[in-house]
Amino acid sequence: MHDAAETALVTVNLGTPEAPTAAAVRRYLAEFLGDPRVVSIPPLLWKPLLHGLILPLRGPRSAANYAKIWMDEGSPLLVHTRRLAAALQQRLPDWRVLPAMRYGAPALRALLRELRASDVRRLVVLPLYPQYSTTTTASVADVVAEETQGMDVTLIEDYSSDAGWVEAVAGSVRSHRARHGAGRHLLFSFHGLPQRVADAGDPYPQRCLDSATAVAAALGLEPGQWSLAYQSRFGRERWLEPATVDALDRLAAAGVRDVDVVCPGFAVDCIETLEEVAMGLAEHFAGRGGQLRYIPCLNDAPAHAEALARLARRAAGA
Repeated sequence: MHDAAETALVTVNLGTPEAPTAAAVRRYLAEFLGDPRVVSIPPLLWKPLLHGLILPLRGPRSAANYAKIWMDEGSPLLVHTRRLAAALQQRLPDWRVLPAMRYGAPALRALLRELRASDVRRLVVLPLYPQYSTTTTASVADVVAEETQGMDVTLIEDYSSDAGWVEAVAGSVRSHRARHGAGRHLLFSFHGLPQRVADAGDPYPQRCLDSATAVAAALGLEPGQWSLAYQSRFGRERWLEPATVDALDRLAAAGVRDVDVVCPGFAVDCIETLEEVAMGLAEHFAGRGGQLRYIPCLNDAPAHAEALARLARRAAGA
């Protein structure tokens, strides 16, 4: 057993604005899109474009979208990440479990500095990105490497095929279909990446395929009963394909009228799942004569917390 002060688990999510306002969104996006891991355009070219064009345009539009999904307690991503950390704390009573954000607050860098100055001797860092990417997990790794020198640290880089996590996702699909009926097409929608990032060797597309294949196998689905697509395209360059909106259009054209969409690249619900998929894409598919049922993220579901607690214990050798 570890003393509470000895071992800590830091669960890291991407981040969120502090309020659904244009100013707060601009502050958040400036940090997020200013990370060279996220946008690899040379800063001399990118910074004027970001601050002069993109943030002024995207700030108000994104703020309006955040306002559609904002909860009484705050941003869904932050609320659900905190609840998941609390569920993990219940399962790891001899650890300190702390949520952090790579961008925005509570800031990962500040939290790691506090832990380094504390009595924590063993640190497990869990980026809440099941599928490794240089644009997400590696950015967390950069900060961890800079801020935890001299500490005993394990970073969980990927859990895209972890048996407990796969079963948690499959279980959520099963329970959703038990309530709403089965027999529809299941579409896995993952966050996209520019194609050039994958071409440079990022393993993310393969990890997404691994996750979807494992969940489909756990559900006993045949190849024609499920498919994989990528959402959240940004900018004009080519991104991973097929795009989720294009996949939905193809299903509609093929006469498929009922589609379940699950987003297992997101640990908890956020603007990309709630506003983009459950609202925007559902409305788009309805316009094509179909019905899209969104299956919520795992959030703080017991099976999710159990799977991640097991991951953390294995990482710590506990």
